[in-house]
Amino acid sequence: MSAFDDLLQKQKTRVQAVLNILLESPYFYRTDHEENFLFLRRYQREFAGFFEETFGWQLVIDPKCARLYKETWYNDRITPSNRDLFNFTKRDECVAFMLLLEFFEHKLEEDSASVEEPENVRFRFGDLLLFERTRFLELFPDLAASYADEDVRKIMRPVMPQLERYRFLLKIDPPDDEAVEPDDTIYECLPALWHYSVQRISRPVDESAAPQTSNS
Repeated sequence: MSAFDDLLQKQKTRVQAVLNILLESPYFYRTDHEENFLFLRRYQREFAGFFEETFGWQLVIDPKCARLYKETWYNDRITPSNRDLFNFTKRDECVAFMLLLEFFEHKLEEDSASVEEPENVRFRFGDLLLFERTRFLELFPDLAASYADEDVRKIMRPVMPQLERYRFLLKIDPPDDEAVEPDDTIYECLPALWHYSVQRISRPVDESAAPQTSNS
């Protein structure tokens, strides 16, 4: 009997709950269900062994987030276009996401933040917008006319809802009696961002390519 089988036999209800949570969403945050998350961390070796031996998947856990990494797709009939995956297809949107990661790393350094801290990093949308525009102009100086303030807003318009949907960012709603300008909207960086690296996912950008800004 494996260590996981022994755990399943002794605490079947808890094990099943953790397995279901891991499979219901790309990311399992500690704040989703702290008791089950701590159970997973306590028996991380048993769960990791189960997923590796049974599915060939890797279980990745840090103090705030757990995820399963599946390297290979086995059903060739399910093409990338048929999968509900977090993915940007336009160049400028891909660059905008990488710049968000760069902005996140900048905020971590600025705030001296670490993944062990209970509070997540927060920022104003206007600060992100300024950072994105500055970096777009640095990356594509010959296309400066295509990256004015409003152009970058159009790029970010479809990006932000995607980041919220896939739980990378959380928009903080203001009090009911308080009106907030779009640039003053507060976002919280959720723990999934710690699992991404700008250096690892970046690739050379064709500077001669025409900018692919989104429609308003």
